[in-house]
Amino acid sequence: MNEKKLAIHIRELTQERNISLRELARQADIDIARLSELASGKRQRVNIDYIVRIAEALNISDIREILTLEDK
Repeated sequence: MNEKKLAIHIRELTQERNISLRELARQADIDIARLSELASGKRQRVNIDYIVRIAEALNISDIREILTLEDK
């Protein structure tokens, strides 16, 4: 059975929307250090409230734009 990992696409989304990570952190009311850890994959646990705030800040209605399951 293939192991899966949760991929968080914050960097891609900020690039596509031409917004800085710092600006996203401000709009989503998330500490820039936490958001940076999420974006770089250094943070293992994901606070679903952060994902909701990111979705709202980027006007995303489908969470699959932010999170996907990928093979390890």
